[in-house]
Amino acid sequence: MKAGKGGGGLLGLLARYILGLALTLLALAGLALLVWDGEMNRLFYLPDWDGLLADPALAQERYAALAPYLRDTGEIAVYNGDGSLAWASDDDFDPSLTTSELGCIPVQGSSSRIDCYPYLDTTGGDRTLLVRTDFGDAGEQSRAMVLDGSGRVVWGGFGDGRAQYTERELSYLTGERFAGWYLTAAWLNSGRVVLLRERLVAGESYLAQYAAAQRRMWGFVPLFLAAAILWVLLLRRRIARPLRRLDAAVTAQAAGRPVRVGDCGGPREIRQIGARFDRYARQLEESETERRRLDEARGKMIAAISHDIKTPVTVICGGIDAVCDGKVPPEEVEPTLRMIRRRADTLAQLADSFHEYAKVEHPDFLLHPERTDIGEFVREYLAAKYDEIALAGFTLEANLPEPPLCCKVDRLQLTRALDNLLSNALRHNRLGTALFVDAAREEGWVTIRIADNGEGIPPSRRARIFEPFVTGNDARSTSGSGLGLSIARQILERQGGTLTLTPHPVPPRVTEFVLTLPCAE
Repeated sequence: MKAGKGGGGLLGLLARYILGLALTLLALAGLALLVWDGEMNRLFYLPDWDGLLADPALAQERYAALAPYLRDTGEIAVYNGDGSLAWASDDDFDPSLTTSELGCIPVQGSSSRIDCYPYLDTTGGDRTLLVRTDFGDAGEQSRAMVLDGSGRVVWGGFGDGRAQYTERELSYLTGERFAGWYLTAAWLNSGRVVLLRERLVAGESYLAQYAAAQRRMWGFVPLFLAAAILWVLLLRRRIARPLRRLDAAVTAQAAGRPVRVGDCGGPREIRQIGARFDRYARQLEESETERRRLDEARGKMIAAISHDIKTPVTVICGGIDAVCDGKVPPEEVEPTLRMIRRRADTLAQLADSFHEYAKVEHPDFLLHPERTDIGEFVREYLAAKYDEIALAGFTLEANLPEPPLCCKVDRLQLTRALDNLLSNALRHNRLGTALFVDAAREEGWVTIRIADNGEGIPPSRRARIFEPFVTGNDARSTSGSGLGLSIARQILERQGGTLTLTPHPVPPRVTEFVLTLPCAE
């Protein structure tokens, strides 16, 4: 009954085990009935006299072949026509019988009974009352007679005209010849007579044997209990083992020792619980890993913010103290104040970056998309930035298609994303760097590529370039908060697009950012 690891559900398992228990109990019940039937047959299984008398073996004098008809409760004796014993299945049959004695034996198949009672007459003599009752279609018919002590008929009679009975005739007539047995006679066509004797089980003997049979039947009760306990233990083993594995895994998880349940076996429901536990354990582990990463990132962010704020604040405070203490010559006061102003502008830019980052990270950040031709939008944006690009000593190569590339975007936020990408390129590259901007439609998406042939991003920084406060080099003395690319990616993702860094751009491009936006219907 054991199911495989991929077995059915709990209901099917219970059904199989209950069915197995029921079949086992039915089998035991059938065995008990067979035993009981054997016990009852031993008490009531009468000889098959009709079959014996009809068997040709009887006429052929093959008496040993008649043994099956006798069963356990019958005996027979065959007498010749002259009353001599021809064959007997037991030794206690008389060696010869007279015709008169045979006439005192009831005929096989007849329905008659003889009851014997002690009888006292008026003279005080010892008498015996015999009553024969014949059962037939016409009902019961009774005859009675009284015999004295010598077997002489003193009153009544059985209609056979007898006036005297010998002692042995009376023993056959009253059934006392074979006490505890019922004797009948059958006359064969050959002239032979067969005495048929069957054991009577009655009274205390019957009750004793019946009680013994009942006691033997009670022996099946422990078998029923043992079978039920066995099936319960098998079911418990089938369910308890996977439950123990689940419990051990939960306990280990609570103690901080992650354990996988795997395929714990058992019914489908328990296996599903084990699979869900493993899935949740993996999610918890991933969540814990992410929490640690965020804690590390938070620590780095705080350190970065502290560094970005500390440097301009220190310069501002130092300059103000120098001016207030008169340590700055009169002709240097104005340049010093302008330097303080530049540092204050840097702090304002940092505050704006922090504000923008917090705003795009917030779940309630709202966009106002409108249908826009991206090619025309980028063309207008580059036209507005052309002087800034030229003043920085950069060249611009733009490849923007004339056919419309329509998307639904928030124009203000997309402009901010392009500003962050462009300002990064201008800030971290030397004079003479070429900028490349192109746009195209690619399988339901509009792609904008912004690239340069400048210094490039170190390989160690490429994987984390979009994380907050990560800049293009390890030195944080350069201007910029390291939030621009993170803000730009958030803006693109909020509009259903992506912002990625091309791993190996086509030369002469060294650094290439790819913006994708879904096409409008």
